[in-house]
Amino acid sequence: MFDFLHKKNTGQQPQSQEQLDDFMQSEKNYQEGIAKLQDLLAPAAIKILPKSIQLGETLARTIFVISYPRYLNSNWFSPIINIDMSIDISMFIHPIETYDILKTLRKSATQVQSQLHIEQEKGLIRDPALETAMQDIDELRDKLQQGTEKFFRFGLYVTVYGQTESELDKTTRSIESILEAQLVYIKPAIFKTEQGFNSTIPLANDELNVGTNMNSAPLSTTFPFVSSTLSNDEGILYGINRHNNSLILFDRFKMENANMVVFAKSGSGKSYAVKLEVLRSLMIGTDVIIIDPENEYKHLCDTVDGSFIKISLNSRNHLNPFDLPMVGDDDDPEDILRNNIASLLGLLHLMLGNITPEEDSILDRAVHETYDIRDINGKTDFNSLTKEAYPTMADLHQVLRNMDGGENLAIRLEKYTEGIFAGFLNSTTNIKVDNKLVVFNIRDMEDDLRPVAMYIILQFIWNEMRTNVKRRMVLVDEAWVMMKSDDAASFLFGIAKRCRKYYTGLTTITQDVNDFLSSRYGKPIVTNSSIQLLLKQSPAAIDVITDTFYLTDQEKFLLLESNVGEGIFFAGTKHVAIKVVASYSEDQIITTDPSQLLEIEQAKKDFEEDEM
Repeated sequence: MFDFLHKKNTGQQPQSQEQLDDFMQSEKNYQEGIAKLQDLLAPAAIKILPKSIQLGETLARTIFVISYPRYLNSNWFSPIINIDMSIDISMFIHPIETYDILKTLRKSATQVQSQLHIEQEKGLIRDPALETAMQDIDELRDKLQQGTEKFFRFGLYVTVYGQTESELDKTTRSIESILEAQLVYIKPAIFKTEQGFNSTIPLANDELNVGTNMNSAPLSTTFPFVSSTLSNDEGILYGINRHNNSLILFDRFKMENANMVVFAKSGSGKSYAVKLEVLRSLMIGTDVIIIDPENEYKHLCDTVDGSFIKISLNSRNHLNPFDLPMVGDDDDPEDILRNNIASLLGLLHLMLGNITPEEDSILDRAVHETYDIRDINGKTDFNSLTKEAYPTMADLHQVLRNMDGGENLAIRLEKYTEGIFAGFLNSTTNIKVDNKLVVFNIRDMEDDLRPVAMYIILQFIWNEMRTNVKRRMVLVDEAWVMMKSDDAASFLFGIAKRCRKYYTGLTTITQDVNDFLSSRYGKPIVTNSSIQLLLKQSPAAIDVITDTFYLTDQEKFLLLESNVGEGIFFAGTKHVAIKVVASYSEDQIITTDPSQLLEIEQAKKDFEEDEM
C-alpha cells in the first residue's frame, strides 16, 4: 500500500506489464480496504528528509564507507558489530570478472610506470607512493592470474536510529570515531536517505550502489562472525569449540590463578568433564586431591592406583583438626598457630552452632589453653613434633569443663568426644597423602556431619598444601553443602584466595546453583576463579547464572538447550561454547553411567574367570 501511495504522490508510472498489474492490484486492495501483512507492519507515516528518514516517531540515517587503509586486520569491523546501539548493517559483494579487472590493472600499471619514468628523467627523487602502488598492482595481477585471488565491488552500509537529529549525530560520531581510528572513512547518504534505508533492510537490494573495489584477502577481514579460540601450546584438552571445531587446549596454571568453578544441573555431565580433566592432568604430572560426597571417583581412583580414603563414623581413617603444618623458611610459627586457631574456631562454630560472642571468646581462650597444655605455642618447633604430640577434641573438652562459663559448651561438645560422633574427629591423624591421586570419600557420613567432614578435610588439605608446595589440584564436589554455613563458606573462600601462592588450583563443583550463589561468599569464589565451566542448566537456575556471568540471551538459551557434556567454557576474558569429548579408553575410566559401570565390572569378572 505504501508503494502505491508513494508512486501516486511522486508521479511515478509503472513501466512494464508486471508493474502495471501490481499497480492495479494495489489500487483494488486500497479501494476494498483489505489489510495485508505489510500494511500492519508498515509505520503510520514516513517522511523523507535530506539527511534522514522519519519512520513514525523514529529517525534513521544511513552512512556508507568510502575509503579503506592499505591493510585491514582481521576482525576490524567487530567493534561496530558489537556496539551497544540500534543499528542495521548491510554488506553487498558484487563479483567482477577477472578478465576485466586484469585489463584495468594493465592500464593502471602502464600509467604508474610511465609516471615513474617521467620523474626519473627529470632527475626527481623517487616517489614511495608510486613505487608502492606499482608493487601492489604487480602482486595483485600475479594472484589474479594464478587464481588465488578474486576481485569484487564491496558496499558497506550502516543505518543508525534515534529519536532526534542530535541523537543521530551522536551515534554517527561514535561510529565514525571507531572506524577512523582504523583509517576507515565514512559519509552520510545525503539526499539518498530512502535508497540508503532500503539498502539496509532485509530485501537484498543495493539501491545506494556505493562500493569500493577490493580483492579476496581484505574482503575476508570484514567477515562479521568471528569466534574466540582457546588453543595453547601447553595444557590439556578440555573439549571441542562448538563454533569452529577448534581444540580447547588450556593450562589453568598459566592464568592469574588456577581456580575453577563448575555449575551444572544433575545429569548434565559435570562429573564426567571434571574426571576427564583429572585424568589428563595426572598425565602431565599434576597431583590431585578430591573430596567425593557420592562415591563417583572410586572407579577412576582404582584405575590409576590412587589412594581412596573413606571418612565415616566407623572408619579407621582419622583427621585431627589440631594438627599444624610444617614451618617453611619464610613462615612465622606464631602466624601459623594463629591461623590454625582461627580455622578451629570456624570448625567449632559449625559443630556447635549458634555461638554467642561471649561463647566465642571462651572458645578462643580454651583452644589456646588446649595447645598450651601440650607445650605448643608460637616459639615451638612444629617440624619436630609427631602427630601424637598434638591435642585432640577430648583435650579441648576437658579444658572447657574446667573453665568458667565453658560448662555449656563442654556439654554440647561431648557428642564429638564421647558420643556417637566420637570416632570421627577425636583421634590422632593416621592418613598420608603421598599419592598422585587422593580421594576422600564421605558418602557414608551422616548428612548433618557432611559440612563438618568437608571442613576438616579441607583444613587437612590446606596444611598439606603449605607443607609440600607442588603443582596440585583440589576438587570440592557438591560445594553447596559448605555454602550453607557462613563459617564453612568463609574457609572455602579463604582457600580460593590464597591457594595460588602454593601452586594449587581449587575446583568447586555444584549442581545447586541457587544455594551456592545465595551465600555471601558464593560470588566472590566465582570472581576469584579464572576458569568457569557452565554446562546444561535448569530453567529455575538460569536467571541467577545469567546475572552472575553476564550472559547474553543467546548464551542463556544455549545453556538451556545444550546436550550432555555441552556448555560454555570461560577462561579469563574469553569464553567459547564447548563440547566435552573423550576417547574410548578414557570413557571406560571416567564414565558415571551405572549400566556402563556394571558392564565393565562384568567384563573384569569374565576376564578373571578365563585367566583361572
